[in-house]
Amino acid sequence: MESETITKADFDQFKRELKEELGVILRAVIPPSKTNISKGLKTKEVRTLFGCSTNKLVALRIARKIRTKKIGGTVYYHPEDIKRVLEDGF
Repeated sequence: MESETITKADFDQFKRELKEELGVILRAVIPPSKTNISKGLKTKEVRTLFGCSTNKLVALRIARKIRTKKIGGTVYYHPEDIKRVLEDGF
């Protein structure tokens, strides 16, 4: 039984190959819209666009005029809903 010496360069190459393969698998399993949080707008950004208070945003959420997603304590607003509310006026 022969033994092989593995170098740091071998580990680095293995790491790169593993990341690439996992990326391909994850992209195939999870749709891109589920992974792209940057499409959502944060509360501060929406308040700036609307020129309103946080309470007004809460009221719009309760009235279900704006869909949201809360991830780790941060509320993200759907850009389509923001656009619609801006066009319709609130």
